[in-house]
Amino acid sequence: MDLLNTLVDKGLRRELPTREEALAVLATSDDDVLDVVAAAGKVRRHWFGRRVKLNYLVNLKSGLCPEDCSYCSQRLGSKADILKYTWLKPDEASEAAAAGLAGGAKRVCLVASGRGPTDRDVDRVSQTIKAIKEQNEDVEVCACLGLLSDGQAERLRAAGADAYNHNLNTSEGTYGDITTTHTYADRVDTVQKAHAAGLSACSGLIAGMGETDEDLVDVVFSLRELDPDSVPVNFLIPFEGTPLAKEWNLTPQRCLRILAMVRFVCPDVEVRIAGGREVHLRTMQPLALHLANSIFLGDYLTSEGQAGKADLEMIADAGFEVEGADQITLPEHRATAGGGCGSHAEAGCGSHADAGCGSHEGGGCGSHAGGGVCGTAGVPAATGEPAVKGEARTDLVAVRRRGAGTDLAPNA
Repeated sequence: MDLLNTLVDKGLRRELPTREEALAVLATSDDDVLDVVAAAGKVRRHWFGRRVKLNYLVNLKSGLCPEDCSYCSQRLGSKADILKYTWLKPDEASEAAAAGLAGGAKRVCLVASGRGPTDRDVDRVSQTIKAIKEQNEDVEVCACLGLLSDGQAERLRAAGADAYNHNLNTSEGTYGDITTTHTYADRVDTVQKAHAAGLSACSGLIAGMGETDEDLVDVVFSLRELDPDSVPVNFLIPFEGTPLAKEWNLTPQRCLRILAMVRFVCPDVEVRIAGGREVHLRTMQPLALHLANSIFLGDYLTSEGQAGKADLEMIADAGFEVEGADQITLPEHRATAGGGCGSHAEAGCGSHADAGCGSHEGGGCGSHAGGGVCGTAGVPAATGEPAVKGEARTDLVAVRRRGAGTDLAPNA
């Protein structure tokens, strides 16, 4: 397929695909999905080999969020029967993180529901970061606390945070359809604050909320402009008790095409399969490792994930290896430059100064314009309609009842 050959060549050169090419990936048929995976897999292996980075979530404060993000089980008015608790103490959070690190995780993601942290909250998280790093000197720590105020990113960096996560989630044009209590511009502002403070940018999206192919391409091109070091791809977990509980729009093949499109647009970036992989990819998860080089180990914020042991077995059986603490995740040109996806002029994308981050990751942290170039002749047109809805698998949506905030051992 000429399209895939073109995209592989561009991915190996870090050249931005056209919007039409990105749309064409999403428009490929299920019959072609293995060809799409094989092509994007060449790009993934070129930049990341067969390494898989493991990340581990710790939900520092669960539920009772004042924001109204429709996808989130912790949102204002949510009737989802999730765990609700206030801030974990630093030693409790450190103990929770230790389970993931023992399982092979090299990054701990500290998440708290809410619009954004108070200065006292930043103090709490700073103490937690120090507690974790005292026990595990080489661990990476990423914070996801919502919208940041001036100076807060700098304080987190001084406390030892390595990254900040803040997702764009969906396209700017449809953002108001999923959230009304803050804006897309608010998210971009936090992304910029985090990057300006020297934190590694982590920002991604949520697929499966009823968006069109154009929406998905818009948000991924916007992420490319923002230049994050890592892009988490969440697949909506339709929690009962939330406005999107009936949105079962994804099939395993659709998820693979989305991941492939992200890899082609951001070829040398850490692409992470985040919340919802077990629900929507199901037995096709091993194929997704040929597209993404990073996953979460064990449970998510408010939902249960695949058993940690099963994650490790899946990685090994698929012919991949867990990335060690002594290995650098990003390719040398990005690791040394401190830039994100396409930060160099020849990569054909946006300004390094605009990089940033954000999160949903299977339950949501409370606070969590696309670029383009000329079309290419011969690329099939996308329909602009949402994917054919997949079968509802509510049996795969399990609320987390273990780990952080409980007396039960975590899944790691």
